[in-house]
Amino acid sequence: MINFLNISYLKSGNERQQKAYQLLTDNQILEKLSAYRAILVGTIPINIDIENSDLDIVCEISDKDEFIAHLNTLFGSEKDFTIAKSTQFDAIKANFIVDSFEIEIFGQNISTVQQNAYRHMLIEHRLLLEKGEKFRQEIVALKKQGYKTEPVFAKLLGIEGNAYEELLKLEY
Repeated sequence: MINFLNISYLKSGNERQQKAYQLLTDNQILEKLSAYRAILVGTIPINIDIENSDLDIVCEISDKDEFIAHLNTLFGSEKDFTIAKSTQFDAIKANFIVDSFEIEIFGQNISTVQQNAYRHMLIEHRLLLEKGEKFRQEIVALKKQGYKTEPVFAKLLGIEGNAYEELLKLEY
């Protein structure tokens, strides 16, 4: 199993993963967020990204205002920088572009390894290993048609109901 807590696995990944590694290390993005136990999550780490997939980073925060101020200081001058509060998830979300990648930073007062995005990624990675390359290609093909990641997994696995909640039930 890949140690997703350290992005060094990206160095030996596909071309896009290698570019992501280079961008994250050259710009010290995870280092700048290390106080928040930042973890890269989403589709790029598990090789189901499509052309417009972003780099998703989850952070553990306790003080939203301090986090907002810190994000503004660190990344406020980056291209297309925006920051918003998510009442649905009681979280802070920042987006910006560096080189050819959109980056989304998501901060929540939950341990990063307990946040749903990280948990979903681990479940999806395990399923990809179990189901093989043909399954991965089907996931990517449906994502290119506009499906979001968790709903596409649910569709291919025949899972009914809320895909985000139902996938978490496959955790072990």
